[in-house]
Amino acid sequence: MDLREALPEDAAALADLGARSFVAKFGHLYRPEDLADFLAGSHGEANVAAEIANPAMPILLACEGERLLGYCKLKLACGWPDHARGRKAIELKQLYTDPEATGRGIGAKLMNWALAKARVEGADEVQLSVYSENPGAQKFYQRYGFEKVGDIFFMVGAKRDEEFLFAAML
Repeated sequence: MDLREALPEDAAALADLGARSFVAKFGHLYRPEDLADFLAGSHGEANVAAEIANPAMPILLACEGERLLGYCKLKLACGWPDHARGRKAIELKQLYTDPEATGRGIGAKLMNWALAKARVEGADEVQLSVYSENPGAQKFYQRYGFEKVGDIFFMVGAKRDEEFLFAAML
């Protein structure tokens, strides 16, 4: 498995993996039209291309040959300033793996990069949002020192998902 930063030509594959991963884990929660609108925006190729071009959002890919196995996006800004405990908090925006490639240590490699990159960028806190009914993800983040620091929500169309704000001090 190789790790590398995302390039403009990765936008289509990154958008596809983001959408497939989201649908596999959460697609059943939403009305089809709300899900389609959300995916077109959040995981649309144009949006992903803009993120790749944004120096304030480094993106690391985990690849095996030409196959994209997973990715991690960091937003070099605080996502929830009202909950920040550090002087420079940044947000782990997405850490996704291909649903067919879970259990291979991809998430661990991406998380190690995210924490190291956050330190290089001068962050002293990393925040992330995790679905309240996703105990597997919560357990994963807790292994890296993340803890629940607040209750937040995430909207997909008209559906409000209860989320937990997790954070780790660096």
